[in-house]
Parts: sequence; C-alpha cells; structure tokens
Amino acid sequence: MSLTALKSETPPPRKSAEIVRLAVPRRAAAPSRIVKLAHNLGVAVVPPAIVLLLLLGIWELACSGPGATLPPPSTIWSEARDLIIDPFFVNGPQDIGLGWRVLTSLQRVAIGFGLAAAVGIVLGVVVGQSVWAMRGLDPIFQVLRTVPPLAWLPIALAAFRDSNPSAVFVIFITAIWPVIINTAVGVRNIPQDYRNVAKVLRLNPLEFFAKIMLPAAAPYIFTGLRIGVGLSWLAIVAAEMLTGGVGIGFFIWDAWNSSRLSDIIVALVYIGVVGFVLDRVVAGIGAFITRGTAAA
Repeated sequence: MSLTALKSETPPPRKSAEIVRLAVPRRAAAPSRIVKLAHNLGVAVVPPAIVLLLLLGIWELACSGPGATLPPPSTIWSEARDLIIDPFFVNGPQDIGLGWRVLTSLQRVAIGFGLAAAVGIVLGVVVGQSVWAMRGLDPIFQVLRTVPPLAWLPIALAAFRDSNPSAVFVIFITAIWPVIINTAVGVRNIPQDYRNVAKVLRLNPLEFFAKIMLPAAAPYIFTGLRIGVGLSWLAIVAAEMLTGGVGIGFFIWDAWNSSRLSDIIVALVYIGVVGFVLDRVVAGIGAFITRGTAAA
C-alpha cells in the first residue's frame, strides 16, 4: 500500500467539544427580612387594632347619652390626658404618674413572686419525688390554696406590723401554690427511662436534679410560673387597695373615693397591659429555656 493511500484513509482530526451552558431558571427573589417583619407585625397588630377601634366606637355611642353612668372614651381622654401622655410625672409625694405607681407595685411583685418561685420549686420537687411527702403535704397544700388572697392580709398585718412586707407576703402565699403543684406533677411525670439512665451513670442527687429533673420538668414548672405571676399581679392590686401607699391598687381606691371614674379606667388599662407583658415575659423565658416545649 502506498503512502498516498495511507494518508487518504487517515481519519480527519477531531474538533474539541464545545461546552453548552444551559440556562438556569431564575428563582423568585426571596422576600427581605424587613418585608417579613412588616407582614408578621401587621398580622399581629392589625386585627386587634380593628377590634379595639370597634369596641371604642360602640363604647362611645353607648355612653354618650344623658343617662349613661360611665364616661365615654372622649371624656376619659379629656379628663385623664395627663395620666395617659405623661405616666412618669412627679408633683408631690402622692401626686405621681401611673408609671411610677406601676413600678412600685412591680417591685413588690418581683420580691413576692421571686420568693414563691424559689420556695415553690423546692417544695414541688420534694412532693414529686417522695411519696411520703406527697401524702403528708399535698392535703395541706390543697386546703391552703383555696383560701382567698385577701384573707391572708389581716394575718400578715398582725405578723409584720407594716403594709409593705404584708403585701409581699400576700403575693407570696398567692403565687406559691400553682408553682408547687405544677412542679410536683412535672417531677412525677419524669419518664422511668431517664431515671434508669441516671442510675447507670451513677449520678448523685445534685447531678440528677440539675441534669435530669429540672430539664424534664421545666415545661410544667414554667406553666406554674405563668399562672403564679398572673395571680401575683392580681393579688398586689387588691392588697394595695387596703394597705395604701403609692401603688396602682391604692390609686384606684383613692380615685374611687374621689369619684374620678376616668382615672380608674385608665389605671385598669395599665393593669391589663402590664399583666399581659408579665405573662409574655415568663412565657418567653420558658420557651427559650425549654427550647419551645413549654406552652407559649
């Protein structure tokens, strides 16, 4: 075979392969965080605001007639504008804004509720862990928790001889029962597997309390704390009506004696808002500590 024939049979050189880029479909731009935040805020705020405006309108229409015994919102605004706009004014020892009065009441609530939380968790653990403690203490707790909070006030005044510690004691004795009961239920409901693991690991009582018991019973504990903080705020308002001072409860009683209904209604709004915030704060702390297992 000749060289010319060999050249004619040689295949032509291959061209390099071309890379074809496929067009990737564009995704819709994800909404920004600001848009999401605005949407969530609107969902949370707009419906209650609409309902509130409707209620205020109905209230205005119902109480604007000549035979109405309660002031309409327009009258409340004109008569108690200083309490609404400037809650932290100070014109004298007793002439102070509702903001300072609320802070004074919250001080008492913080002390009484803090003591109730600490003592209630300890007693709840004891009752939940020990069958004998449950049999001995649970009937006593069930009897004492049915006593109305204000029924303890004369006993507290006779014991402490001072209105401030007496009010703190009323808060304490009111808030401690739901903490004890819920903690005890949470401890009793700890799964047996957790207890078996503690035995295998040979945890001492303190380690078992910190690593097994508290995390397992935390949702129940925070449920009791939420109930307790709400009862504390209710109790301090009622106690201050009788013990006096500069708290929000005494302000309502003094306004009633002076026939200032508008001031009373404004104070009730303050009480409701603060009570809601207290509940949300305790619920938020519980959700953070229990990683969402506590009811928010």
